[in-house]
Amino acid sequence: MNSTVDCIRGMVNSTGKKTLVFFLVCLLSFESALIAQSQSERKFENPILAGFYPDPGMFRVGDDFYLVTSTFTFFPGVPIFHSTDLVNWRQLGHVLDRPSQMDVEGLQLSEGIFAPTIQHHEGVFYMITTIVGKGGNFVVTATDPAGPWSDPVFLPAVQGIDPSIFFDDDGKNYIIYNGDPPENKSLYRGHRTIRMIEFDTETLKTVGDNVILVNGGVDIHSKPVWIEAPHIYKTRGYYYLWAAEGGTSVNHSQVVFRTKDLKEMFIPYKNNPILTQRHLDPARPNPISAAGHADMVETKNGEWWAVFLATRPYDKKDYYNIGREVFLAPVTWTEDDWPVISADFTEVQYFYDAPDLPENKENIPFPVSGSFTIKDNFDSEKLKDYWVFVRVPKEKWHSINTKAKKLTIQLRPETMFERKNPSFIGRRQQHNLGYATTDLTFEPKSSNEMAGMMLLQNEEHHIFFAKGIDEEGNHFAKVLKATKEGTYEELSNTKLGKSPKSTLSLKVEFENAKYTFSIKERGDKDWKEVLEFAEGEYLSTRMAGGFVGVTMGPYATSSGESSDNSADFHQFTYSGESTAVKNQK
Repeated sequence: MNSTVDCIRGMVNSTGKKTLVFFLVCLLSFESALIAQSQSERKFENPILAGFYPDPGMFRVGDDFYLVTSTFTFFPGVPIFHSTDLVNWRQLGHVLDRPSQMDVEGLQLSEGIFAPTIQHHEGVFYMITTIVGKGGNFVVTATDPAGPWSDPVFLPAVQGIDPSIFFDDDGKNYIIYNGDPPENKSLYRGHRTIRMIEFDTETLKTVGDNVILVNGGVDIHSKPVWIEAPHIYKTRGYYYLWAAEGGTSVNHSQVVFRTKDLKEMFIPYKNNPILTQRHLDPARPNPISAAGHADMVETKNGEWWAVFLATRPYDKKDYYNIGREVFLAPVTWTEDDWPVISADFTEVQYFYDAPDLPENKENIPFPVSGSFTIKDNFDSEKLKDYWVFVRVPKEKWHSINTKAKKLTIQLRPETMFERKNPSFIGRRQQHNLGYATTDLTFEPKSSNEMAGMMLLQNEEHHIFFAKGIDEEGNHFAKVLKATKEGTYEELSNTKLGKSPKSTLSLKVEFENAKYTFSIKERGDKDWKEVLEFAEGEYLSTRMAGGFVGVTMGPYATSSGESSDNSADFHQFTYSGESTAVKNQK
C-alpha cells in the first residue's frame, strides 16, 4: 500500500474479510503518515537550558548526548546533562561534586570554573576546564558520566583558558586552548592565540611544546579580540577549528578555520563569522544577543547541530538578569564544505524544526526550559540537583527533616559580601517573568540575625528579603539592597510587631527589570505587597559585571557575629513563564 488511492481502490474492489484487511492496513498506513508528518513538523523552543548555564560543551556517544556548562565559584561545579534528542535534557548530577575537586575559597563569584568541555574516548569520559584565579587547567575522568569523577589532574603546560581535547584517528591526542599572544607581547588589548599541545591519555600529561594554530583571530590586521573556546573536528577530509571571537558580550561571534594537515596553517572561512547577532538592531523585539562559544555534534542521521551561549536582553541597553543560556540551532554545510550555524535566518530563532531524532521527555526529574513550576517541599534527604552553594562548604550547616518537610539553615558569621561560603542555597532565575516563594520559621535573638530569601548577582549586587529584629525588639520584614561599600541600603521596612506569627511567607515576583516583594503571615489569605522595585537593572550583568546570572534561595546570617540560632524553610517554589516569540512556531 503506497498511497491513499491504493487503499481506497483495494477496499472498493474487495469483499468480505478482504475489505476488513484493506481497512486495517490503510488505517496503519494513515497513522504512519501522520506520525511522519508530525515528526517533520515538530518544533523545539530555545533556550534548551534556560538561565545561568554558560559556555556549553557537548559530545555524542552512540545515541547519547552529554553537555556541561560553566559554574565559576558555585558548588557543586559543572552540571552534566544527558539527552537522546538534543532538546530535552536530564541533569545527571555534577562533575565536581566533592570539596577535593575544586578549591575556590577567596575567589570572586565570577572567577573559578570556566568553560568546561566533555569528550569520550575508548570508554573513558574526559572533562577539561580552567579554574581561573587558582590552579589553572585540569582534567578529570570517569567511566560513567553520572560519576564518580576523578580528582583533578592539573596541566601546568597549558597556560590559558577554555581547553578542549581532540582525539585524532592516528592515535594522537591534543589539547587546544586560548593562550597568550606570541612571546607574550600583545599587539592590542584582547590579542590572544589558539594553541595546541599533545596530550597523553595514559598519564594525563602533556607532551612536548605547544604550537600556535591561530594568532589573534580571523584577520590579525583588523585587531580581532578574545579568540577563545576552540574545538577541533575532523570530517569531510579536513580538520575544522571552531572558536569564539569578539568577547562574550554583544560583539560575540563564532568563527571557523580548516586545514588538511595539523602541521599546516589553518585557513579562515572567507564568510566568517558563521554565527553572530552583533550587527542587529538592539531595539528589535524579543532579541537574542551575544551568540557564540559554540560546540557541535553530528547525529547518527547525519545531521549537524550546534549548542552555543546567548542572552535574552529585556532592554535595548543589553540588560539581562538571568545570565547566559544554552541555545540549539542546526548546522548546514556550504557547497565547498564550510559549516554555518542557523544559515536560513539572520536572527537566532526561538523555534526551529526539531532534530530528526525520537522525542524523549522520559526520566527528566525537573524541567530546564520552557514554562514550568517547581515546588521543593524538602521531602528528600539530598538537595535537588538544581540547588547550588556559593563556594565550597567546609562544614555542614544545613539539614533536611523529611518528616517535618523543612530545610534548616544555621546562622553563621559569613555574609554575602565576603569571598567565603555563606549560609545560602540558591537556584537559578531562569525566566524574565515569574515568581518565587518560601515559608520561613525564624525567631531572631538579636539585631545582627536575619534570614529570608536572597537574590544574588554577585558580592556587590544582591537583594536580601529578610526577617529580623531591631534594637527595640520589633520584628520586621526588610528589603535590603547591597552597596559596593559592603553595607545594605534599606528599600523597605515592614513592622511585624513584637509577637509576630511564627511563620512568614515571602514572595518575589519578577518581570524583566521589575521585582515585587510581598509577605503573608500564617492565617492570612492574601499577599501584602511591601515593595515594587522597578530598578532591577541593578541585578543585570551589564551593571554588575561578571559572567553569572541571578540565583535565588534561602539565606541566613548572623552578620559577622557568632550564633547558635537557625532558620527553617518549609518549601521553596519557583515558577517561570516562557516569553518566547510564539509566532515563530
